[in-house]
Amino acid sequence: MTGWRRTFTPRHRRTSVALALSMAVTGASLTLTGCGVLPGTSDGSREPLTVMTFAPEETKATNMPGMPAMAQAYAKYVNARGGIDGHELRVLTCNERNTAAGAATCARRAAQEGAVAVVGSYSQNGRAFMGPLEAAGIPYIGGFGISDEEFTSYLSYPINGGVAALLAGNGRQLAANCRKVSLVRPDTILGDGLPALLNAGLSQGKRQPSADIKAAEDSSEYERQAEEALDGAGGKRGCVTAVLGERTETFFDSFRRVRDESDENNGGDAGDGDSSGVRISSVLSSVDQPLIDRTGGADGPFEGALMTGWYPDSGDERWGTMREVIREHAFGDDRIDAADAGVQTTWIAYTVLRKVIESLARPEITPGAIAHALDTGVTTDTGGLTPDLRWRFEDMLGVQGLPRVVNRSVTFQVVREGRLIAQKPGFVDVTSTMRNAPTV
Repeated sequence: MTGWRRTFTPRHRRTSVALALSMAVTGASLTLTGCGVLPGTSDGSREPLTVMTFAPEETKATNMPGMPAMAQAYAKYVNARGGIDGHELRVLTCNERNTAAGAATCARRAAQEGAVAVVGSYSQNGRAFMGPLEAAGIPYIGGFGISDEEFTSYLSYPINGGVAALLAGNGRQLAANCRKVSLVRPDTILGDGLPALLNAGLSQGKRQPSADIKAAEDSSEYERQAEEALDGAGGKRGCVTAVLGERTETFFDSFRRVRDESDENNGGDAGDGDSSGVRISSVLSSVDQPLIDRTGGADGPFEGALMTGWYPDSGDERWGTMREVIREHAFGDDRIDAADAGVQTTWIAYTVLRKVIESLARPEITPGAIAHALDTGVTTDTGGLTPDLRWRFEDMLGVQGLPRVVNRSVTFQVVREGRLIAQKPGFVDVTSTMRNAPTV
């Protein structure tokens, strides 16, 4: 110890301390400003971003397990590439259970866990989930388009025109192919608005209003409704369209039996009264490629059916990146089907989220910052899966009940050889149809 003191004089101590301080300041300077390292982190990455995706799973009504599964796959995809603008993406998932209580619970959890947005989700219980999200200032980006609040809340940023656009488009599509139309729809408040939308489309094609047939959403058979629909379609060149969510398959199973029985009783007459001449139809929120595959494909009941969707058909090359992500990050996860409209909606919603965050170019991302960017005109290119999206006041439809619709485009598709393909290329703008619907 005596030798150490002699060697290390007070002057040496001052030099050593100065050197240590200099190194500390230099290190601090690098931490704050150099090498891409940002405040609040220890490893050079920006603060993680927490978001939520919720949807009903394992219920007796409509289930959308592919939506939270797609959200998780998307997080793996972007995080493997450094996150979104340097932010790790953390996805919370929540089972909405098709109940108001379940939807509210998911929304409150999003607030409690610091989510900056709820993205690519499904719920019919808009009133239950939007209240908690609005109270916390959390934007709702890219809901499935099934609840009224998605198109009225100031914190909702829809990416499609919802069921309203599908019904308006379905009316336009059927007007060009059918003499008379029967609509089978839910006996609910939501269902009560569907006939006016379909009829607005039929009217543009100089067709008479549809026969309106109400049905329970959770029934195990629809024989009575199938008989009414067959009568309302009026035989050859008539059409029956059903919009019953997950129970659409059940309805068309009943319809097939009723139609076959009617043909047997009529001796297979091919005249105008022949029910075999009645064509079926639906929208892509109720019938999709997985259902067509499950029910026999080209040999199943949906062969030749007319379908209205929000997005390009599932075989379109514009879905290529999404399919690659599913193969790479969700291989073996049977919840995800690239042809499912819910999965597609979640993919597009996360694409929007990514574009918005990249536009902010700041280390701290908050719910308010995201909402402000969306409100003030950030434009999102979805790779052609939708028209470019923007949520300024002047971009919105602005009609009663649907003021926040910014995407009024649909696609016309048809089932041929068991595959949904484009019946008409490109998007069909149904803005005028939606504005002319008397109850919208």
